[in-house]
Amino acid sequence: MRIQHNIMALNSNRQLGANNSAVAKSLEKLSSGYRINRAGDDAAGLAISEKMRAQIKGLEAASDNSQDAISLVQTAEGGLQEVHSMLNRMTELATKSANGTYTNDVDRQALQDEIAALKDEVNRIADATDFNGIKLLDGSLMNKNTVSFTYGTSKYIASAGADYAGKIQLLGVKANEKGVKVEITPNATPGDATLKISLGTKVASDYTAADIESAVRTQAQALIDGGTVTDADQLKQVKSLLSFSMTGNTISLAANAETDSTALATVADPAAKGVLTLQIGDTNKDYNQLTLGIADVHTVGLDIADIDISDLAGAQGAIDKIKTAINTVSTSRGKLGAIQNRLEHTINNLGVTTENITSAESRIRDVDMAKEMMNYTKNSVLVQSAQAMLAQANQQPQSVLQLLQ
Repeated sequence: MRIQHNIMALNSNRQLGANNSAVAKSLEKLSSGYRINRAGDDAAGLAISEKMRAQIKGLEAASDNSQDAISLVQTAEGGLQEVHSMLNRMTELATKSANGTYTNDVDRQALQDEIAALKDEVNRIADATDFNGIKLLDGSLMNKNTVSFTYGTSKYIASAGADYAGKIQLLGVKANEKGVKVEITPNATPGDATLKISLGTKVASDYTAADIESAVRTQAQALIDGGTVTDADQLKQVKSLLSFSMTGNTISLAANAETDSTALATVADPAAKGVLTLQIGDTNKDYNQLTLGIADVHTVGLDIADIDISDLAGAQGAIDKIKTAINTVSTSRGKLGAIQNRLEHTINNLGVTTENITSAESRIRDVDMAKEMMNYTKNSVLVQSAQAMLAQANQQPQSVLQLLQ
């Protein structure tokens, strides 16, 4: 018999410590609701569940993004609906004016006055329709071929419509007059079309991006109105320049400073698209992104800016132009409707995926309350048993006192 070391008490104490630890872990799990509260509980499970949590957050954000995208699409479609209504009214007015029973100076002029008011309202809607500060119908979201170049220390960006696949060349030259000279050459091969912009410098001149932009659009409209472009592919090239835009600092050229033409830029980049990108998934893969393009619904973009029904010939020509514009708006609305339907399916899919991944994450991370209560009850009983046995073990050395009697 030994009294220096009570092995039975040490064993009971060790068991009591282990049982207390098990009870503490059970209480922690029952109070938090999680099976894994720290990496030590299940290192692999923690890593997997955290990845799932990140994916769930991404899917929830993507669902919110899709809801916002639907709101944006509905806003744009609402503006196009009003444009449609006005175009239908224009068709009615042009058809009336095309009737030989009307006079030019009174009847047709009154009809033209309403046409002019409607065109102003179409332009206003194109400028005013926006979502969270993003212009929707002014052409800034239409598919564009965008190119950039540098002149001096300034960077310039030029854009044309999606059908333009050719070159854009900016020239600073000595010319007879101050101004912007535009040459549009729609070559036989559509991809070889060339837009050449020359800046005249008989006197010292400043040219803003807006000056150049206006000159290109005006020349493109003149080519279309003049009927000089008859090939369908070439006509697409020219029409795509009606939405030509340019940004950058003012270009300053000295008088007669250039003796030879200097090419500032010759660029072609039909792959770059100026469209809105919507994030509808939890990764940056292409299939989780949706690009949205909306055509310009200004009267220039719809090719109705110059319609005039104040005479019989103008009224007859306006009918076809307006109906073409109606078809253009119908196409835009149809695309928006298709995108909205797609987004609704996207939201449904994101919801199902989120639900399933959340369920999987729950099985890894969450505690089974019934099972853990069983463990808690067992460990609680073992704690009490260990305490009782420790008391009994501490009594054992006292039997040595019997030898002293």
